[in-house]
Amino acid sequence: MVEHYRNFIAGEWQDSAQNIEVINPADESVVATMACAGKAEIDQAVAAARRCVKSGVLTKPRPVERMQMLLRIAHELRALVDVGAPLLLAENGKKLSEAETEFHNAIRYFEYYAGMADKIEGKSIPLGEDYVDFTYYEPLGVSAQIVPWNYPVDLCARSLAPALAAGNAVVVKSPELTPLAMTLLATACERAEVPKGAVSIVCGHGHEAGAHLAAHHDIDQIVFTGSVATGRSILHAAAERAVPCVMELGGKSAALVFPDANLDVLMESVDWGIFSNAGQICSAMSRLLVHQDIYAEVIERATALAKLQVLGAGTETTTTLTPVASAKQQSTVLNLCEQGISAGAQLQVGGRAADSKGYFVEPTIVSDVAPDNPLFTQEVFGPVLAITPFSNEEEAWQLANATDYGLVAGVFTQDLNIAMRASRELKAGQVFVNEWFAGGIETPFGGIKLSGFGREKGQEALYSYVNTKNVAIRIR
Repeated sequence: MVEHYRNFIAGEWQDSAQNIEVINPADESVVATMACAGKAEIDQAVAAARRCVKSGVLTKPRPVERMQMLLRIAHELRALVDVGAPLLLAENGKKLSEAETEFHNAIRYFEYYAGMADKIEGKSIPLGEDYVDFTYYEPLGVSAQIVPWNYPVDLCARSLAPALAAGNAVVVKSPELTPLAMTLLATACERAEVPKGAVSIVCGHGHEAGAHLAAHHDIDQIVFTGSVATGRSILHAAAERAVPCVMELGGKSAALVFPDANLDVLMESVDWGIFSNAGQICSAMSRLLVHQDIYAEVIERATALAKLQVLGAGTETTTTLTPVASAKQQSTVLNLCEQGISAGAQLQVGGRAADSKGYFVEPTIVSDVAPDNPLFTQEVFGPVLAITPFSNEEEAWQLANATDYGLVAGVFTQDLNIAMRASRELKAGQVFVNEWFAGGIETPFGGIKLSGFGREKGQEALYSYVNTKNVAIRIR
């Protein structure tokens, strides 16, 4: 008998008429079953969130009480790491160390935004001696948040924590592929005595529960991380009522490598940037644009690095490359590899499914990837690195910006002038210099173009969860 998990709605654990089987991508076994919510459960969660907002339980007390609430959530979540990390490993396929890091990142979000909860301060605006004018911030109300499967605990906390800090109630739609570890976020909220209705975490199919939540008449905001296609559908629903959104819709991010780059440092970033979590990261280093003077050497080094990867389950300490999340995702990655190679890209290594049980994709390096190649333009979401040469700065900027995405970008050089020019020329929401994934919870994150809009992380994220109200007073 596998274990069964339930949804957390309005402070209560609830079952559903249908269940979802959660599959371990490393061996295709059933990890557990999860209650599968439909429209009725979403309605119940939204109604509870609306009651919570109307009651003022999150906004009438001093903001320090929200700070203390978030700190309690962080404390309770820390006590669940030893249970939650193995569960996340089993459903997601990632290494145990990465699963533990994901939980600790989630804890850090609650701690960080706890420190901001009592600092959402307005301004006094001078209009002359006959006027007093000031602004203050009001929470939006009910925040609907749809979480992806690649980093479910981390990305849920990324939006849940600032929403609560600002005084909103939240309804989370968890992903069908990886909903289990997210139930521990609900457990932490329950143990922290978060007011009923302030947080509901509900798993259901995207086309039913997710679509119904996004189109719900009683929500005040939508936060979504996922594909462009789904994001467009959500934006259409949001446009019907002019509901504000925060959208993170993926990327096709490029790292630019100049002749003076430290290639040892570069390879460290390649290892982390495209092979961690099997490349299933929106901000993955999926393109490497390399100056022609060092092009052959970088290809050789990247290929050697790929050959060193050890495929295996996250439970094995020797594993460096884990499976992708599902059979569907494996098929998508392999099909894109086949299309790219057919279009002229040169396969250096990989490009195949591993000869083993589970949804493994071999670490893949392809070179001579032209700007019209699918591996150059489309998000693969797998352990596939596309390498393309450039001859000068202008060509580098043009190639880096030649996609519909603009999430992150990076540059590897010892020349400060090149680095600063790159930071201006690269069309992305975040630019890394000499380290992929530089930055942290404190730094704003989000994209432009088809990578979305709005910002998560850092102080800036808080202002996605509030409305600015101005009060202008004439003194007579």
